[in-house]
Formats: sequence, structure tokens, C-alpha cells
Amino acid sequence: MPRVVVTGGTGFLGANLVRHLLARGDEVVCLTRSTSPGLCLEGLDVRLDQTALSDVEGLKRVLDGARYVLHLAGIFDPSPGGRQRMREVHVDATAALCEAGRSAQVERLLLCSSSVTVGFGPRSAPGNEDSPLDPDTVYGTEGALRAYYDTKLEAEALVRSVDLDCVTVCPDYILGAWDIKPTSGQLVLMMAKRWVPFYPRGGKCFMDADVCAEGHIQALLQGERGQRYLLGDQNLSYRDFMGQVAEVTGQRPPLLPLPRRAAAAVGLLGRLGSRFDAHRFAGLDGRVLRSMGEERFRDGSRAIEAFDLPRTDIRESIRKAFEWFRSQGRL
Repeated sequence: MPRVVVTGGTGFLGANLVRHLLARGDEVVCLTRSTSPGLCLEGLDVRLDQTALSDVEGLKRVLDGARYVLHLAGIFDPSPGGRQRMREVHVDATAALCEAGRSAQVERLLLCSSSVTVGFGPRSAPGNEDSPLDPDTVYGTEGALRAYYDTKLEAEALVRSVDLDCVTVCPDYILGAWDIKPTSGQLVLMMAKRWVPFYPRGGKCFMDADVCAEGHIQALLQGERGQRYLLGDQNLSYRDFMGQVAEVTGQRPPLLPLPRRAAAAVGLLGRLGSRFDAHRFAGLDGRVLRSMGEERFRDGSRAIEAFDLPRTDIRESIRKAFEWFRSQGRL
């Protein structure tokens, strides 16, 4: 029974991944900030460890005897001081885990990055892992989204440079159960509660959370050293996606594209609100809202073909998210 150490196990992707690892029969150790794992890990046969991700010597002890490390911990923090907190989790923690992993002689480390580091395009020419991306144009030269991009990209470069077998995955728009905060499921939750008349003008690449978790495991087991794999499946406009959400939740579909001036006004609200509650207003960051007005389509065939990942109807992923929110009394 191989021992696997996971960071970010109490998050959306982590909660799905941990369940897949346990189903394989792996011994799972979750590095958490609390001895109370909350809903995500409640009742699961996992060992919790509160060693800080900055404590290299402590991490060496945790990783001693472990076969694999999966670093899923990540944050998007638009509040004051958020840039430094993102750097600590994405870059500094990755460096500490790599150093500890070398010392403990782990077989492989998997880094969960983000699709923000991957180029994109229109439906006729979607981006992939090798597509160029101009961050100044896409994310601006400052602000939370640029800091998120910079720190994620720096973490990717770090794992390619160290003397340790590492592989990287870049999840796109993931949907399913266990979206605690919620993150990508926020739109599903909002639409389940009330009619949303407007849809953003752009689009994204979507993937089921269970398939994404399996993609992490297969990248860990089969991925090429130093390679990165986009985890995404279906390219959908937000209009089509929200139409499917409406179908699953029993709501009317949105009718009109979101006016650009309205998006700018909401972005201002998000900037003000993030000073008081960074997570609650994270999705209202101005750059995030502008990105939803663009076709940011990507091609995830590298991972799908290399790991023989299943192709699923995104309606099933929406249904998983909706049913989970309902089971938790979130509607």
C-alpha cells in the first residue's frame, strides 16, 4: 500500500482526489492547517498532519517513507497582502516540498498548477500546453490575477528545474461534488437559487471533477517527467453552459449577454468588497470578469489521449454539483 502525501486535501479538487486515492487502496496523509478537517475529509481513513508547508525539516519527517507527493494547495487572494500569500503557497511551499521530497527520496511529486498559465484561442483554434500567452495583455501588469499567474508559472518552472521527478497538471473549469467554498460551482449555486438573466460573452474549457481527479492520478503514474498536462474536456460558451445549468436546476436560461459597462461596475464592487472578504468577492475581480467576456478555449487532448481519460457530458458534472449543494442545504 503506497503512502501518498497530499496538500490541499480539504479543497474542492483535493476532496475528490483523496477519495480516488483511497479507492485505489493508497495510504493517504493530508497536510492541513487544522486537526479538524471539516466536511471534505470527515469519516475518511486519512491521516492528518499539521506540519507547515514552510517547515522543510518537518516536511522531511512527514515525507519519510512516502512514495508520492501531490501538491494541490493553492489560493487566489485579491485582498491586501494577497500577492505574498499566493507566493507562499504556490512558490515557497513548492520549493520546500521539493527539498523535502529529495531528502526523503520520494518517487515523484505532482504539482497542481492552473489553466491560467496555458494559452487559449477561439473554438476554431483552441490553445494547448505549448500555446504562447502574453501575460501583460491577458492579465495586466499588476493586480491579483497577474500575481496568481506569476506565482503559478514560477512554481511550474521550479519543479522543472529541481533534481526530482516532477510532473505538472493544469486544471481548467472543473465541476462536481465537494465544492465547499464554493469555487467553480458558484455559478451553479447562484443559478439554482434564482433566475440569472445575463450570460458572459466568452467561454471556457470544462471538465468533470472525478475525471480531473483521475487525471491527477494518471499523470502521477504515467506522465512524462517535466511535462505539463492541461485537464480540460469540453469547450463551451458561457451561454451554452448556463443553458445546461438552467436545464439541470429547473431554472429559465439566461436571455441576454452581460453588458460590458455592467461587468465594469461589478468589478469595482469586487475590488471594494475584497478588502473585507477576499474569498467571497474573488470571482468579482475585474480581470476575472473581463476574462469571462473572451473565448478562452483550450485543447486537453494531450492528457485525455495519454491517460485514456473518459469523456463525460458536462450536464452530469453540473448535476453532481447541484445534488451535492442540495444535500448540504446550500440551496
